[in-house]
Amino acid sequence: MTRAKQWMQTTRAACPKLPDDAEKQMIVAACEAFIVDILKPRFMPQIRPTQWNYVIDIHGAWAAGRYRFMQRYRSGMEHNRGEEFDAPFARIDRMGRDRFDIYWMRHTGKWWRLYTGVTLVEALRILETDGVLHPV
Repeated sequence: MTRAKQWMQTTRAACPKLPDDAEKQMIVAACEAFIVDILKPRFMPQIRPTQWNYVIDIHGAWAAGRYRFMQRYRSGMEHNRGEEFDAPFARIDRMGRDRFDIYWMRHTGKWWRLYTGVTLVEALRILETDGVLHPV
């Protein structure tokens, strides 16, 4: 016996709003300064090669109204030694003038929204203080 199909309304997060070039440059500059001044000294004091995957950098990237924070890994495994890949751990979505939503990358590979409608200053403070949003 099969059930009849039924339409259901779902809620989806709003799409990020694209800033003008000046605001985008300001957001990217603030995020890059945050990476250099806060994330790298705290979570990557030195590179420690291992026989597994190990972190070699923390960086970010802007795309489509979002800024993603990522760790760059290098493989130490025999079959792919030296290969590198990025693993995002947090992102901020620009939802309007100085309004951002903060997302965390779950272990499932899905983004999970944790905060909504915060300013850029608040977003960077939350990224600094909320341990869920820290790199591994």
